[in-house]
Amino acid sequence: MDKFLDYFGNREQGSDKSGHDEGPVITISRMTGCDARQVAEKVVESLNRKSGGTKWKWIDKGIIANIAKELDTSDERVENFFKGFELSNISEMLMAFSGGFVSDLRLKKAIKDVVLSFCKQGHIVLVGRGGASIAHDLPNSLHVKLTAPFYWRVKNVMQKKEMDIEAAEEYVVFNDEKRHNLITTFLERKIVNIDYLFDCIFDRSSYSIPETAEFIVNMYEKKLGKSSSDRTTKPKIF
Repeated sequence: MDKFLDYFGNREQGSDKSGHDEGPVITISRMTGCDARQVAEKVVESLNRKSGGTKWKWIDKGIIANIAKELDTSDERVENFFKGFELSNISEMLMAFSGGFVSDLRLKKAIKDVVLSFCKQGHIVLVGRGGASIAHDLPNSLHVKLTAPFYWRVKNVMQKKEMDIEAAEEYVVFNDEKRHNLITTFLERKIVNIDYLFDCIFDRSSYSIPETAEFIVNMYEKKLGKSSSDRTTKPKIF
């Protein structure tokens, strides 16, 4: 966590980028059980190896601490928003009386601001956190979605979390809905089909974690016109 907070500090000091200088960023959205964190780790390893440095980072839950700090609230409050637990009227009243009230609307704005700031600073692989909708309009961005057949993902969850099949099915259904709702929360209008947000969609049941990461790196280089030395160029238009 200390390394992540150090990165956050460095990000703030160099946050004067604009326009085509913003990014690059890769967002990875995923259906439950697609091993997105492991894929992100491999993508970062590959990009850093190609560029001969360590400037690429991948983040997911680590961003919560910075959002909580921005609002002077608890990590749990931010995490509950990501989980889809909106405040009830009673909870809002209790928090208001205690002096710790942070509305869902204010929290949503802070999440969008912090996530977008990270993405604009660049060299970030962002897993989840509504990244595909928040950073969709950034010019130097690639947006990826990982998917797989339902019972392939259920089996993966059973193995990783040592669940029986009923618990794994419920876990997959619940988290799929939560992740879909989080992405649509940051869109101007609610829609059912969000596939237009993504540059590419990969079926994880067809490819291993290293293979999926390799495809993502190739797509990143293809779309953004990045060389192995990671020099800045204008995005290619196809």
